[in-house]
Amino acid sequence: MGCAQDPGGGAVVLRWNRHPSSVGMARLELRKALAGWGLSGLEDSAVLILSELLTNAARHARVSPGREIETRYLAGPHGLRIEVHDASCEQPQPRTPDLDACDGRGLAIVEALADQWGVHERERGGVGKVVWATLSE
Repeated sequence: MGCAQDPGGGAVVLRWNRHPSSVGMARLELRKALAGWGLSGLEDSAVLILSELLTNAARHARVSPGREIETRYLAGPHGLRIEVHDASCEQPQPRTPDLDACDGRGLAIVEALADQWGVHERERGGVGKVVWATLSE
């Protein structure tokens, strides 16, 4: 894991390998950031959104071995933006899972909890995409 923090205190950027343990570590770092920003009231929804987006990137983004996933937590005047960057251009597709399925609900959960969410290409010459979600206080 690598970490960079915005000098203004409004952004935390972290890089993760594709190991499942990264999701738990990312949730811990998000909790710390939220507490520092006075946004602990968003913690339950924010942590669940992050878990779903990061798990999707680790499981489904088809990229070269060794590529890292980047998370960005950005505090703003009205709440929080969570971003998950990966090097795959494959867009996430919401789906309706079978009632007995153990997976397939991640984006539905994100949509239910977030004020907004979306996907766009990475900027600044990066390959891949950014999946993001916002939460307001």
